[in-house]
This record gives sequence, C-alpha cells and structure tokens, in this order.
Amino acid sequence: MRVTLAQIAPKLHRKNLEDVCKIVLEYKEKTDLIVFPELALNGYILQDKLLEDAWALDDLKVLEELGSDIDIAIGGAIRESNRFRNSALYFSRGSLLFKHDKVHLPNYGMFEEARYFSAGSVFESFVALERKISLLVCEDMWHVSVHEDIISENPDLIIVLVASPARGFLENNLIIENKWYEIIQKVAKECNAQLIFVNRVGFEDGLGFWGGSAILDQNGDFLHKLPKYESSIKTFEI
Repeated sequence: MRVTLAQIAPKLHRKNLEDVCKIVLEYKEKTDLIVFPELALNGYILQDKLLEDAWALDDLKVLEELGSDIDIAIGGAIRESNRFRNSALYFSRGSLLFKHDKVHLPNYGMFEEARYFSAGSVFESFVALERKISLLVCEDMWHVSVHEDIISENPDLIIVLVASPARGFLENNLIIENKWYEIIQKVAKECNAQLIFVNRVGFEDGLGFWGGSAILDQNGDFLHKLPKYESSIKTFEI
C-alpha cells in the first residue's frame, strides 16, 4: 500500500479546502491513501472564528468526489446543528466512510479546545484498503484508557492526526517530540499494528508546530520520518 504523508501548514482560513484539493489531485495517481493533520481544513487557533469557518459535512462533497480515486484522512472543524466538533474524516470510494470526533479536548496552558468544541464519546474502527483502521485525533492518544480501547478494537492500522506545538527545546530535539514518539511506539507495539502519525507545521498566533510526521511498523520501529519545522509531502510503500 502506498501512503502519502501531507505535513502541511494550514492557515486560519477556509481556503485550506482549495489547497487540500490541489494536493489530492496532484497525488491521486501516486498513492492509495493521503493523510493530513488535525484541523487541516481550518487551522488550529480558531476561537470565535469557528462560528464562521466550521464546515457542514455537505460543504465537503468535493472531498467525497476526490475520494473515489484515493482514500483521504483529514482533520476539520465540523458544525453539527449548534455544536462544533474537532473531527477526523476518512473519505473512500466516493463517500465519507468514517468520522471520529475528538474525545479528549485539552483545556490547559496554551490549549482551550474544550471552550469551543464539543467532545466525542467513542472509539470505533472501520475497514478500508483491506485493513481494519482506527482513526484518532491528537490528545486522544495521551490517555491510557484510549490505549485500552484501541487494543480492544484490534486494528491493523492506526492513523493519528496531530497539531502539536513545539515546546521543551533540547539541544537536538524537543521534549514534546520525545514524548510523542514514546507514545506512538508504545501504542503500535501494544496493538501489533502499523501506525501513521501526521503532525502539522507552520505558525499561528505565536505557536510554532514541529512536524516530524512518521510511519511505524507493528514493533514500534520507525519506517519513515519527515523533517521537523518544514512542509513536506512524501509517499511511502508500507
């Protein structure tokens, strides 16, 4: 299976959808699955802009159409009646196949997601590309109870969409980078599953996102890794 990691720098603008479509069109003949970061359709620090920029699922028909040629995993702010969700969407075979609403919304320090989003409540899996897949969003991965839920799902592939700001600078890496890699290695081994981790880059309102997207095997070993701090879109065979 060919997988493309789209480590991009979304802006706080709905124009992200146009940019995403251009990337998908460029890569649809080269890959089976393309994975974008958390909130790639919106940018991260939405705050009250969420009222204007959140997407109704009907607004994303173009991704359904593109999904007839390539599977797409992407994060976006989704409007459901009077609620907003931080969602991971999976498009395949011309339709929205699966949606996971972020369950654990951080609300400390630089994070204030719980002020604006409503939390999801379940962790489920779905089948695509002849694999059972678990799809999660960022902070969900930091909770041991979630690890237990994923283990019970027994997936072949875990996809994690992330918007992790850089913090804890060391000489050659970041404390947050080390912690993230420790978590995803642990989960890949616990579940005996391949794992795709896609983190965004770029700056928003003083926050810089570090990237470092990666693919891990069932033993928690890194198969492929993208650089830190720069946009990068690369396709790998797994």
